Amino acid sequence: MSHTPDTSASVPLQADPAPGVSAESGPAEAPAVAGGGAEAKPASHDSALPDALVAFMLERWAPVSRDLPQPIAHAEVYAARRRALSKQFPAETLVIPTGHEKVRANDTHYRFRPGSDFFYLTGNLEPDCVLVMAPQEGGGHRDILFVEPNPGRSDKTFFTDRAKGELWVGPRLGVEQSRARFGVDECRGLPELDAFLGGLVGAVTRPHRVLRGTSERVDKLLPRHDRDKQLGEALSEMRLLKDALEIAELDAVVASTKRGFEDVIRALPGGRSEREVEGIFNLRARVEGNDVGYGTIAAAGHHACILHWTRNDGRLEPGKLLLLDAGVEGNALYTADITRTLPIGGKFSPEQRAIYELVLEAQEAAIGEVKPGNDFMEPNRAAMRVLARGLERLGILHVSAEEALKEDKQLYRRYSLHNVSHMLGLDVHDCAQARQQVYKYGKLKPGMVLTVEPGLYFQLDDETVPERYRGIGVRIEDDILVTESGCRNLSIDIPRTVSDVEAWMAGLWAVSPR
Repeated sequence: MSHTPDTSASVPLQADPAPGVSAESGPAEAPAVAGGGAEAKPASHDSALPDALVAFMLERWAPVSRDLPQPIAHAEVYAARRRALSKQFPAETLVIPTGHEKVRANDTHYRFRPGSDFFYLTGNLEPDCVLVMAPQEGGGHRDILFVEPNPGRSDKTFFTDRAKGELWVGPRLGVEQSRARFGVDECRGLPELDAFLGGLVGAVTRPHRVLRGTSERVDKLLPRHDRDKQLGEALSEMRLLKDALEIAELDAVVASTKRGFEDVIRALPGGRSEREVEGIFNLRARVEGNDVGYGTIAAAGHHACILHWTRNDGRLEPGKLLLLDAGVEGNALYTADITRTLPIGGKFSPEQRAIYELVLEAQEAAIGEVKPGNDFMEPNRAAMRVLARGLERLGILHVSAEEALKEDKQLYRRYSLHNVSHMLGLDVHDCAQARQQVYKYGKLKPGMVLTVEPGLYFQLDDETVPERYRGIGVRIEDDILVTESGCRNLSIDIPRTVSDVEAWMAGLWAVSPR
């Protein structure tokens, strides 16, 4: 995207939710609603709670376990990332929030997905939490994780609070349980956060940096400084280089995405709409992973010429192409990003084949330039040279390819607006805050993962294009790991050539007859 399943292959960086979460010791505190601060209010359609019912709800619950949960899988990896970040900002307090649930409509919320940088450093999936890395005497930082307290059944909020109450949204870790679970030095309750952050800007301002744009609550508590930007840059630049666990997770979600594509192919005969394609793929994503990594693009026919078509309200018609741009996001939040352009009827027409093979040629040229030491933009330049020459050969460009490729003209871009690559990882457009000289104008290094996704798009009303090609849109996208000696295509097992795609579809239909 520019711009029941076997889950044994997955290498989760977040272990299963901890069993046996327990109540906090000490006085109970009402939890804050998403966004922080205010006690949850009843909904307009709630009934009043008589005192007798409240008293009855608070009595005769079985004792809770006091056992602490096991640490999350790979807790040492998250700790090592925090230590690497610590070295970049000695003697400064670092504040990294995860963010809050977002309102979808009225009092319903979107499913929460933690902030990528926060998750990268903690492995914690819960909303509203904040990681503070406080400098210590003698060097280094003490990791303090602010989390939602859990009063258990000792406070009525367990059944009255729609946002946090356990009878409404399920069990959660408490303060001490979170310290054990996430392997941090210290945990504190979120009600203490305001006072702690206020101490950074009291009579004597203490050096600090905040990851901005994730938590409105934290942004309001601490004045904005230019130095904050450097924290976001540092985290993005750390995430540019994937470790072995991250690569294993990407391998797993790519394999899951292939299975999702095969689900779609099996359903194409008799399929009626783009919305069905979206639903079929998204089912695989929710069963095998956390969700889709981005809005699934299921673009049939001329809709494929709209680069980010996510309305998915068109029809599937034999003889047309389906551009499917989709990726499974795993339970460790890493996402695949794959595009395949499929003939809905199982066979490419001569015109579709000509455009498809040109795009594939451009992709092969681009992948050939993914190697350590090359500019990040070199794969794009290689792909554009192939596309421009092919457009000239097909009679679509009415100037020479050399003329169209000139920096002050770029005429080929009428048919291919986007560049071919972006970084991939926890975000589909990963590491977005990295400095341009390190990312877009930087050098490729082993451990980077990027997409390679050239495309050609001929609008139905484009009179510069021969009529036989109008309405054809083709994109081919793979996820590529930079290695010490070149690159590895993580999605190589998903067929790409015309003959392989046609055979893939025919083979799936033979097993699942039309």
